[in-house]
Amino acid sequence: MAVAIRLSRGGAKKRPYYRIIVADSRSARDGKYLEQIGTYNPMLPKDSGERVKLNEDRARHWLSVGAKPSDRVHRFLDAAGILERAPRNNPKKGEPGEAAKERAEEKAAKVAEAEEAKKAAEEEAKAAAEAPAEEAAAEEAPAEEAAAEEATEDKGE
Repeated sequence: MAVAIRLSRGGAKKRPYYRIIVADSRSARDGKYLEQIGTYNPMLPKDSGERVKLNEDRARHWLSVGAKPSDRVHRFLDAAGILERAPRNNPKKGEPGEAAKERAEEKAAKVAEAEEAKKAAEEEAKAAAEAPAEEAAAEEAPAEEAAAEEATEDKGE
């Protein structure tokens, strides 16, 4: 018989309360169990001593007999110093899905296009601001040359 240390749910709707039990792994979650070795009340603050109550002697006994803890119970046992739990690493957990990646690429392309358009508009504005100054300078230059020519003609007569 495979024995598991796991949680059995109790409490009202949206007010969970769990028993930490030792049961046959094939029995239902809230079904028949061999022994209750503790309780877990997730409604209490995380730093509360009443949140997890565990009979450490019985937990050690069942682990020595070969009971396998569920992931959540394994965390409780690790916090109590009974059974060490190796940390897990899932690098793909925080990675966005395919659709989110596509949306991000489209957004990046739109931002790049907007920046290019902004730079082009700034360059056109600079060019437009410089062009009238150049045209004015070009218009003044012939007038000055003409005045200089007239002055030379007056002297030459």
